[in-house]
Amino acid sequence: MIATPPLIVEATIRFLRAHEPFARMALRDLELLAARARLAYFAAGSVIVDPASGASGPLHVLQRGHVRSADPRTPATSTVLGPGESFPLAGVAGEPVDDVRFVAVDDVFCYQVSLVDCEALRASSVPFADFWTQSLKTLVRQSLGQVHRQFSERAADQQTLLQPVRALVRQAPVSCEANTPVRAALARMSAAGVGTIAVVDGECRPIGIFTLTDLLERVVLPAVDVAVPVASVMTPAPGAVDEEATAQEALAVMAAKGYHQLVITRAGVLVGVVSERDLFALQRVSMQYVMEGVRGARDVAALGRAAVDIVTFADNLLAQGAAAESLTRTIASLNDALTVRLFELLAPARELAGIDWCWLSLGSEGRREQTIASDQDNALVFAAGGAEVEPTRARLLRFAATANAALSRLGFPLCSGDIMARNPAHCLSVEEWRLRFAGWMREPSPEALLAANIFFDFRALGGNAALAEELRRWLVDVAPANRLFLRLLAANALAAEPPLGVVRSFLTADGPHGGTLDLKTHGTRIFVDAARAFALAFGIAETGTAARLRLAGRRLGMDEREVGAIVEAFHFLQLLRLRAQRGPVAAEPGADAGPSGTNRLDPYALNELDQRMLKEALRQARVLQRLLERTLAQ
Repeated sequence: MIATPPLIVEATIRFLRAHEPFARMALRDLELLAARARLAYFAAGSVIVDPASGASGPLHVLQRGHVRSADPRTPATSTVLGPGESFPLAGVAGEPVDDVRFVAVDDVFCYQVSLVDCEALRASSVPFADFWTQSLKTLVRQSLGQVHRQFSERAADQQTLLQPVRALVRQAPVSCEANTPVRAALARMSAAGVGTIAVVDGECRPIGIFTLTDLLERVVLPAVDVAVPVASVMTPAPGAVDEEATAQEALAVMAAKGYHQLVITRAGVLVGVVSERDLFALQRVSMQYVMEGVRGARDVAALGRAAVDIVTFADNLLAQGAAAESLTRTIASLNDALTVRLFELLAPARELAGIDWCWLSLGSEGRREQTIASDQDNALVFAAGGAEVEPTRARLLRFAATANAALSRLGFPLCSGDIMARNPAHCLSVEEWRLRFAGWMREPSPEALLAANIFFDFRALGGNAALAEELRRWLVDVAPANRLFLRLLAANALAAEPPLGVVRSFLTADGPHGGTLDLKTHGTRIFVDAARAFALAFGIAETGTAARLRLAGRRLGMDEREVGAIVEAFHFLQLLRLRAQRGPVAAEPGADAGPSGTNRLDPYALNELDQRMLKEALRQARVLQRLLERTLAQ
């Protein structure tokens, strides 16, 4: 065999390092792969992999051009692969060859790696082996790749957000210590041609950040002497993420905190600074664009346009294979910002001055697990006593009615059960909420258990968050002692059966939804209800399902891998819900895949990989239910 020229090997390695799983592989393994790979050309329209051949061919890594994959059994799931993606999955993973054909859309160049070389790499490279092994977490990663391909035509020019943020650090960080004069800090910024300088301690750990905005607002306008230490005018406690965090995770931090740039660290030590421009320069709808639209809105109509941008942005993230947890948290963060801006526009007209109030998000919004199709679930808590309660409630109800109606116009449907702040039953003082919660736990009727499932996931969104925090502390203190309530809550969580069949893989519904299963009622709800029961029993203040499960696992002394499998299963079901609502996997004929989309899905319309993952996720739901039964339902 003729040796591959070193320059070709180097060029191949540079290309592979930009894509998974090669980005995590050791150099020696990449050198082996690059030396053994053969660059093949396929003309537009030619078949690259034909299942009719019956043989497992080599691994193909797409270097240039686009390839369409299609399964004759489910032509609607035809997808387009782009540079850096690998195919076919089945043969390389040791699975039977499936029925998917891969055809060149345009002129295509692929690196081909023989199955023998793939097997050698699986033995020597853990990242490569992990990528192709059929473990639960690997299945999730591969399924995310399927999502990326299914959405690639929507966002073919989008930059992936799954790469680590260290890849976005373009230059060494510009920094100074806290006692550095402002004049000297500005000189360093000017010399480096940057608008930001990180302020560090003696061990180069970031303690603040100084930007041109700080210069204008804290030095120039107040006429502060530039000889003062930069620490006196910096922004303290800057937003920071570890260099191994993904760009998507950095995005979620920016969305939650309203940051425009983040400090990047390695083991707490400064390694760089990235901005929104770095993260989203190639996106059609960037985080900065969406947030500017929200913050700059002067009326509800302008907020409506921002709400559309949020949906488009979520589609882009889904197209890029964003993980379900960070994606739903990002959606929640952007919707939070939208709602807070709405309050700012409405509150002055409703004369809320002098009222100590807090808007509570409930249900999926309270857990920060919103999908695009989530409707409104909210309430109000306020501080008042005696004769002040009713007048205060009346003023807040007028505000809430306007806010609920405006949120409906912004794309958040009104709750069919009227679980909204405009309902007098859900606009209560702190003491009234305590009495309401205590009554549900003291007399846990079916109605009380249903209400607890919604209201006990509350979190503060607008107004004085201290009121919600006070109510949460009280609930965390008293809930663990109500054993009957907890047993019945656990029994309620056990009522939904995972739709796993004995003869067939999945139990699907008859009647108007024939051939489908409900991903919410018989899927994510099992995890959400169990996590809530554990949280109340163990005094866990977190509202997010994944965080509750992780903390409950620690209380129960569970192996982290067991808990991780349960959490990954929940996230996969969340991902399928998003795909059913927004993407080409809409299950029912004529189902709306838009914001009012469905939670139902035909499991047999999924590709083989996703069917296997769905089955494993539902098995993990059963594992969680058995754990809940042993712990609380006895």
